[in-house]
Amino acid sequence: QVQLVESGGGLVQPGRSLRLSCVASGFAFSTSGLSWYRQAPGKERELVAVINTFVDATYYADSMKGRFTISRDNAKNTMYLQMNSMKPEDTAVYYCSGGNGWGQGTQVTVSS
Repeated sequence: QVQLVESGGGLVQPGRSLRLSCVASGFAFSTSGLSWYRQAPGKERELVAVINTFVDATYYADSMKGRFTISRDNAKNTMYLQMNSMKPEDTAVYYCSGGNGWGQGTQVTVSS
C-alpha cells in the first residue's frame, strides 16, 4: 500500500524559508519519479516541482524557479522541498506524490 506523509508546514513570514518533507513507503521509491503539488484556496491543484530518477533531474514551475529546491534521500525514502524567499502567494496546501499515490497535504501559510 502506497503511503506518503508530508510534514514541515506552518506559518512563515514573507521572505523567510521553510522545508517540507515527505516520507514514502509501499513502492520502489528510489526508482520512482516524485512530485510536489500545491492547492491554494479557491484554486486548482498545481504542479510545483518534479524530481526523477535520471541523475535526479528536476523541473520547477516558473513561479518557483530560483526559490524552491526539490531533493530526495533514497536511503530514507524521503523527499524534500526547500522553499526560500517565500511570498504570500505561496500560501497553499502542499502535497507530495509518487508511486501513483498522494499524501494528505500540509498547510503552508505565508503572512506577516
